[in-house]
This record gives sequence, structure tokens and C-alpha cells, in this order.
Amino acid sequence: MSGRVTQSILRTLDSAAKFLSTPEDDRPEHLKTGTRGEEEAYFHLRKLGYVMVARNYRSPKHRGEIDLIGWDKDVLCFIEVKTRTSRAVAPAEAAVDFDKRSDLRRVAREYLLRAEAGTPHRYDVVSIYYEAGKGPAPDITLFKNAFSVK
Repeated sequence: MSGRVTQSILRTLDSAAKFLSTPEDDRPEHLKTGTRGEEEAYFHLRKLGYVMVARNYRSPKHRGEIDLIGWDKDVLCFIEVKTRTSRAVAPAEAAVDFDKRSDLRRVAREYLLRAEAGTPHRYDVVSIYYEAGKGPAPDITLFKNAFSVK
């Protein structure tokens, strides 16, 4: 029950911020969709038992960003979220290509310098689809251990 209360409070605060802010969000629509998907993934993973510890983690030494970092029991998970409004081109998770995986690994290694040596970790990918005509709830798929640690 407390997760629902927290989610409701955060959404209320987000709505109030939108209402009270003067400049309109003039970001491109795909960035707005991505932000919406990351928030949806955050709450979805919490419902699955993940303990989230970071959002949009960046390293000053490497390019790229890790969307979410959280614990799934005793495994530290670096989570990439891919959000789409259509399945017409390619699966969302296919966007985590070789270059993206390399960037994520570099940033994750930087994060792991602050963790206890030997911390078990993995890379997960969450794909989210907001398709027109499919209702307000998105289609969410979690790919645990989506690519190798090395």
C-alpha cells in the first residue's frame, strides 16, 4: 500500500510542478516519452521487489548514462529503459546495441568503484510500449541479465 501512496504523491507533485512552472516543456516528444517510460519502469521494478538506489546516473569520466540502478535481492542491477510508442520498426530492446552496451559497462565500472569489491552485478533492460488504442497501461517487459558483464 505504501508504494501506491508514494507513487500518488510523486505524481501529484509532478502535476503541481507542471501547473506552477511558467515555461512549457519544449523538449522533443521522444524525450518526453522516454522520461515517462523511465518513471513507469522505476515503479514497476519497485513492485517486483527491486530496491532502487539511483536514477539517471552519469560519470564525469565517461559518456553515457545509466537510467536506473537498483538491487534485486543481493545483485546490483544496472538498468537501461527503452520506451516506444510503436512496434513498427524494431523491438525497443534492440536499441541497446554494442556501442550502448559498451557505454553502460564503462559507467557501471565507475559506479562499482564505490561498491564493495566483488559485488555481484548484472545488466537488465526494460522495454516499454505506449501504443495507441491499447489503453492507458503500457506493455512492460523486463529482460534480466540482458547482456554480459564483460
